[in-house]
Amino acid sequence: MAKKIKRRSAPKARVALKTRAAQKLRAVRKSSPTARKAARSAPRLPLTGIRVVEFTHMVMGPTCGMILGDLGAEVIKVEPPGGDKTRNLIGSGAGFFRVFNRNKKSVTADLSDPKDRARIGALIASADIVSENFRPGALKKHGLDYAALKKKHKRLIYVSHKGFLPGPYEHRVALDEVVQMMAGLAYMTGPPGRPLRAGSSVNDIMGGMFGVIGALAALAEREHTGKGQEVQVGLFENCVLLSAQHMQQYAATGVASPPMPDRINAWGVFDLFDTSDGVQVFLGVVTDTQWSVFGRAFDLGGLAHDPRLATNTLRVQSRSWMLPALRDIIRRHSSTELQAVFEREGLPYAPIVKPEQLFDDPHLLRSGGLADLTLENGETTPVPLLPILLGGRHLTPRMPLAKLGEHDGEV
Repeated sequence: MAKKIKRRSAPKARVALKTRAAQKLRAVRKSSPTARKAARSAPRLPLTGIRVVEFTHMVMGPTCGMILGDLGAEVIKVEPPGGDKTRNLIGSGAGFFRVFNRNKKSVTADLSDPKDRARIGALIASADIVSENFRPGALKKHGLDYAALKKKHKRLIYVSHKGFLPGPYEHRVALDEVVQMMAGLAYMTGPPGRPLRAGSSVNDIMGGMFGVIGALAALAEREHTGKGQEVQVGLFENCVLLSAQHMQQYAATGVASPPMPDRINAWGVFDLFDTSDGVQVFLGVVTDTQWSVFGRAFDLGGLAHDPRLATNTLRVQSRSWMLPALRDIIRRHSSTELQAVFEREGLPYAPIVKPEQLFDDPHLLRSGGLADLTLENGETTPVPLLPILLGGRHLTPRMPLAKLGEHDGEV
């Protein structure tokens, strides 16, 4: 696939890639009686009847609304007259809006206009949940903070996604990069002296998930108390949780964890290897039983029965000379051959995959992990779904991606 893309200009390559992926997805769906039957008899979704009004942008807040929408809630996104700025981002932000804003309606409002504020106030009066991720105090000046709204709406659940939970840092501006630097994740990801952010918006996405968890917990509690509450989510605290295992490693051993590229590996074979067809793969052999299976599946020469490699601890201590020998052996095999053997023998294996190759991933295509999303311009694109099944079914896009203000009249 990568070679085909290189022969075309970039825009044509993207169109061709989307077209191929959509065609494959439709072909798989047509060939699946189970998928057709599921579509005809789609049951009520868990959050059907729940109304969410969201004031969000970028990734963290929109992720919360996207998940609630996938679960069946009616999610109404309130956008400024010019629209959520992520609608028009380029470069690394070009996919933000379409990924995190499906299953939502769009209304526009100028919150500085009293008439628009009154209109949005009436909308909030009909809502179960309000979700926001603007800077501290941004909605307070419009009377849309939780302290103001709870006086009128006792059952309202208010999900506030912020950079930091209340404390000394709460007024700082936070980005995914900022908290990754502050909470140890960038230090652990990059090589020594070169902190490196993770290659995706991991904290923003995970923070939105925690917003959903908090909202669901508040909905459950409201069933007993009849009252809503504020749910607060912190991006920094989210990232600290991602670093917690390294914190506790130090607490348990007294030894600080070095960055992942410089760590003392816990397993003898847990590395990247080159293959005869030029593909890079990850192979893992993490138990003594797996080492025996590995030795039986491949001709390791004297390594398989070398007493210096009899246990995982010994293999870890012998990595300096063992890995070069293993690399010479693995390099004789193709990636296809390695995959077949590792799958057959139940050994950890993974090819190194680029994001654009996932459009053609056979598992995602066959399992239903991708579904068509209709964009504002009428085109369709396959998008990854939530990684959960409810009663054996995926949660799919139920409506086209909303145009700016598309639902002003309806709502």
